[in-house]
Amino acid sequence: MSKSTLLRTRLLNFDGDSTAPSLDYCDDAVVSMHNGEFTDVCSAATFTRAGNNLDQCEDLRPALLLPGFIDTHIHFPQMAIIASFGEQLLHWLDRYAYPAERAFADRDHTETAVGRFLDNLYAAGTTSACVFTTVHEHTTDILMQAAADRHMALIAGKVLMNRNAPHDLLDGADMGIPACERLIRKWHQQGRLHYAVTPRFPVTSTPQQLNAAGELLHHHEGLYVHSHLAENHDELAAVAELYPEAANYTDVYVRAGLVSARSMFAHGIYLDDHERAAIADNGASIAFCPTSNLFLGSGLLAIDKLTSPAGTLAVATDIGAGTSYRLLATLSEGYKVAQLQHIGWSATQALHAITQGNAQALGLDQCIGRIAPGYAADCVMLDTHHNPVLHQRIGCAESLEDELFAMMMMGDERIVARTYVAGDALFSR
Repeated sequence: MSKSTLLRTRLLNFDGDSTAPSLDYCDDAVVSMHNGEFTDVCSAATFTRAGNNLDQCEDLRPALLLPGFIDTHIHFPQMAIIASFGEQLLHWLDRYAYPAERAFADRDHTETAVGRFLDNLYAAGTTSACVFTTVHEHTTDILMQAAADRHMALIAGKVLMNRNAPHDLLDGADMGIPACERLIRKWHQQGRLHYAVTPRFPVTSTPQQLNAAGELLHHHEGLYVHSHLAENHDELAAVAELYPEAANYTDVYVRAGLVSARSMFAHGIYLDDHERAAIADNGASIAFCPTSNLFLGSGLLAIDKLTSPAGTLAVATDIGAGTSYRLLATLSEGYKVAQLQHIGWSATQALHAITQGNAQALGLDQCIGRIAPGYAADCVMLDTHHNPVLHQRIGCAESLEDELFAMMMMGDERIVARTYVAGDALFSR
């Protein structure tokens, strides 16, 4: 963890909620980090009036400093199958996802993969994430240890599956619950880590396993739920057949006690009004995963029906059906999904979503998602100089919103200049 850092930069925060976000911008700011937190954030003029010398600062202008990006749904073990051709969800799981996850039975494989995974996040400007692992207890344990070593805010949990998947990826008679208990005791709320109860989805869990997962929430304070919901037509049909007593897909989770203010459900494309109300009324969130939804041909999420002060809309990459670690790429595809439905989605709304908005959805907006005193010093510096086409476009921008929109649509890996996690520069280009 860093001791002290002083940066002079352009600074951008976001205020408000997903219904009416706003920009908080300073074109010449000084940001101080000390022992993992932001300690002072002010204009350069205020800094000098207090008797300080700007020569103390590393001057990074005209680069733009934003809160670190937050990914609300990503699969750690699916790194190697990004952009695997030609299947929709259920076939894609069988052909690509399950074989990739099977490899994580090997601890050495997991140890090697976890460093690459975290490095990929930082190179994309992502500083916090809600992560799917595998059914193997050690996969979650190794990931949590790596995140703890980097002082990273991370939410993860062992995947629960006990049917309709390869035999060697299924939980046994104990339904995986004792392994979850061990991981919860070891990692939940240790430092910046949180545990998520993680049933893959109802197709791969029996009602008994979902109910046992719900019981975990009652026995341990502050647990998250991380799962999938209403992504694909064949999936919906399978859930309806397996759970005939449920009123709808969301009701399967409600009956198991898995819908709460700390529940993050990926996709939610095919929800009716009753289901959306159940999600909102319980304070749960839907993670919008546009690159994945387009890649698998799953469908178009009507984001306007999920935007509310309760923060029910989050944004995520969904690696590895998602095709980029970059949340900026996710926003670009999300804008196109919205356009196809004649829904407006501005750069302010989109960038708010991957910073303060996702922090709000995860209930962590008092410690991440802003560059402000007392918050964890997680931030990303964007510099367009290494992308000449985008840099030229930015030079013609008519407003800050116009600049941000161009950055959102055209920003690639080259514009992520530096990523700080708890004040440490864990990536620098």
